[in-house]
Amino acid sequence: MITRETYMKKIRGFLDQPELVKIMTGLRRSGKSVMLELIKAELLTRGISKDQFLSYNFEDLSLRRLKDPEVLHDHIKAKLDSLPGRAYLFLDELQEVTDWESCVNSLRVNSDVDIYITGSNAKMLAGEYATRLSGRYIEVKIYPFSFAEFCQATREITPALSGQELFTRYQKQGGMPFLTTLELTEAEAKRYLQDLYASVVIKDIMKRNKFRDVDLLERIITYVMANISKTFSANSISDFFKSERRTAAPETILNYLKGCENAYLFEKIRRLDVPGKKMLQLNEKYYVTDHGLREAVYGYNERDIELVLENMVCLELLRRDYQVSVGRVGDKEIDFVAVRGEERLYVQVCYLLAEETTIQREFGVLRDIPDNFPKYVVSLDEVDMSRDGIRHDHIRDFLLAEDY
Repeated sequence: MITRETYMKKIRGFLDQPELVKIMTGLRRSGKSVMLELIKAELLTRGISKDQFLSYNFEDLSLRRLKDPEVLHDHIKAKLDSLPGRAYLFLDELQEVTDWESCVNSLRVNSDVDIYITGSNAKMLAGEYATRLSGRYIEVKIYPFSFAEFCQATREITPALSGQELFTRYQKQGGMPFLTTLELTEAEAKRYLQDLYASVVIKDIMKRNKFRDVDLLERIITYVMANISKTFSANSISDFFKSERRTAAPETILNYLKGCENAYLFEKIRRLDVPGKKMLQLNEKYYVTDHGLREAVYGYNERDIELVLENMVCLELLRRDYQVSVGRVGDKEIDFVAVRGEERLYVQVCYLLAEETTIQREFGVLRDIPDNFPKYVVSLDEVDMSRDGIRHDHIRDFLLAEDY
């Protein structure tokens, strides 16, 4: 089990601080439960006894009677009252509990308990719960393995793999943590990802949003996966479906897309007019949270390598807490404008800088930006083509960089 230090650094300062509920969200099977184990291990190093831990995983059928919030509250309260000193409560996949927020808020207010929660749906932080806590929780979004984490975990099983071999595997397999724990065949890994996808579709999207048309949902997901990194709108999807003799109103498509976002299957990236620093309202881009799911469900990651590379870079920037948008300068597009506090950087992603026209296109749009923030061109070229103050990185180096 790797330490996932990227996330532990975000959580560590809030450990043993009961006034704040710690909530870890993210795609199903992205490693949230492991984060709870890492937090327990960290607490143990601080002298906390494991006898002070209470842990519940609400995907366990034996806990189904506790999915009523009042029953859960009374059960946990009785346990807390029997423990000496402060308790540490770990609630995994808590979105399975109806009206869970009333239970957690009551425990937080009335007991000496430090609470850690995981959930696979963004709606759990919407509405009433966010209002009740009002600044008394922190959220840490957990993503599938970055390339650096993938390399670390994979080398524990197969240490002889080269950097290029690891990248080729990551390009196709993606970063779902379980796939690095065993030496699976390509077919076995694909089957696991397909089963995970089915679970996300049925449990986290269809059931939770009360959608009725699973065929429409899967068509929308397939369309988005085919068009990651491309601008489109609900209207353009609706028009595409009409060409296939399938009717779907743009409003319905938007609802289904929002359900996918809430389940952390997709990330929606808005467009920014760079000179005016104004967000544009039309034609956002979508990226899939794990490109391995794209290969398992849609395929063609090798054929669509440039789209997949762009997807990798987008998710890496999000992992590093950047606010990411697609930039526009005049009639030219910047793949990513990334902002973190006072920091800002610009990134262009391409497959290969094989021709002079490609070089001028990728570097030229960055030269037109009138500021001195860092600017990157990222590709699969092994030769460094940095110029005009713009840095060129091989994508492996960019993904593995400790900071930027």
